[in-house]
Amino acid sequence: MACLAVEGHDLVVRLNPVEKVGALHGSIRVPLTNVIAVEPSNAVWHELRGLRMPGTGFPGVIALGTWRYRGGKDFVAVYRRTGLVIRLADSEWDRLVVSSRVPHRVCQEINASR
Repeated sequence: MACLAVEGHDLVVRLNPVEKVGALHGSIRVPLTNVIAVEPSNAVWHELRGLRMPGTGFPGVIALGTWRYRGGKDFVAVYRRTGLVIRLADSEWDRLVVSSRVPHRVCQEINASR
């Protein structure tokens, strides 16, 4: 599963080698100053919007990669029902949607680092 971590002044979404292949993208690094909001989600699958381009997806099982919609794009690494939605400014993506077993704790850690 993708791992969210704060490294210095950056938020990092670290993908394992299989996820990198599925997402057709490497790990992601975003300055914490670009993070607008971090919100836990108990229904992370409902946060997906648009079409997968490029990436891998099997509804309800896995969603990896870039999801494009009218007016923007999100990076998605979703496996489970719970996760985080991270809204960004001045970034390649508008949002990062990432699964997490403990979304509330990760949300607190990211917010404490900003």
